[in-house]
Amino acid sequence: MPLISVVVPVYRVEAYLADCLDSVLAQPGDIEVVAVDDASDDGCAAILAGYAARDDRVRVVTLPRNAGLGAARNAGVAAATGEFVWFVDGDDWLPAGSVAAAVDRLRAFDPDVLVLGYGRVYADGSVEPHLPGVETGTPTDRPVTLAEAPRLVEHLWLACTKIFRRSFLPVDFPAGWYEDVAFVLPALLAAEKIVLLDRDCYAYRQRPRQITRTVDDRHFDVFLQWDRVFAFMNADPTRYAAVRAAMFRRMIWHCLQVLGHEERIARGRRRAYFLRVSAQYHRHQPAAGAPVPGGNEGVKQRLVAAGAYNLYEGLMAAWNVRKRLSARSAPAPVVAPAPAAPSLERVTG
Repeated sequence: MPLISVVVPVYRVEAYLADCLDSVLAQPGDIEVVAVDDASDDGCAAILAGYAARDDRVRVVTLPRNAGLGAARNAGVAAATGEFVWFVDGDDWLPAGSVAAAVDRLRAFDPDVLVLGYGRVYADGSVEPHLPGVETGTPTDRPVTLAEAPRLVEHLWLACTKIFRRSFLPVDFPAGWYEDVAFVLPALLAAEKIVLLDRDCYAYRQRPRQITRTVDDRHFDVFLQWDRVFAFMNADPTRYAAVRAAMFRRMIWHCLQVLGHEERIARGRRRAYFLRVSAQYHRHQPAAGAPVPGGNEGVKQRLVAAGAYNLYEGLMAAWNVRKRLSARSAPAPVVAPAPAAPSLERVTG
């Protein structure tokens, strides 16, 4: 049995898939790759067949029809044999040394969930690093629980930046957009041993046509996914009482982040979306009340609680103007260059 099953959901990523697979297979480590062809209608099937033919660590699961990212990942987990599961999207890659670093941490601590650092890689080659211990002030030298380190919910809930014990997984990926929310957060809630690795172990490619930059009513799925998280906590309210306030605050923050992107919610749907955020506020607020954060976030939370959409939009417009004026006078930021994706020989069948 391999230590890690790397599950790669594949759909319309022909241009990136070989680099993704090369980045995993070129690294030493006790792994298998379970690639799930989600009925991709480009050249991905031929690429996968070529890799499976030349490397017995690669197995391909082919779905009869396109089922979506969550379902593809679930199929990969069902076919996996490793002790741990690492989800790697077909348009991303693993920087050199990531597998060895993850294996060392897994063997040292034997966690339920290993939380990894990652980098957002932009089209201009810049990298925005995110390290969980640094971002949340959580110890990295010992296991913790979410109750001991509730600020972990502030580290983005990407499934790809976590490695999960396969036998531990408390839920499957649900249908709909923002499925990582309803998969990762219940896992962090249920985990008795969470370990952090402050190292960039995942290159998260920022593609201009990702769903997060698509105007679509399916962005309203974010409410369903957060409802699933709170239903999970409500099934054992005493156990999760210590993290409910942190989870509530992060839910409101996330829902407003979605609203804050003009490329997600259509102008004519913004009021309806805001009122859904307000409904979420009153549905899920802690019985003892919701601590109001400081600064702009606190102002937004108060407006959500009051359902004050017009005032919210007015303030957002004023803040955006001030932000643009500040950006014009600020010096250019210094960013790290992106590590090159692997350039090993590609096999296309």
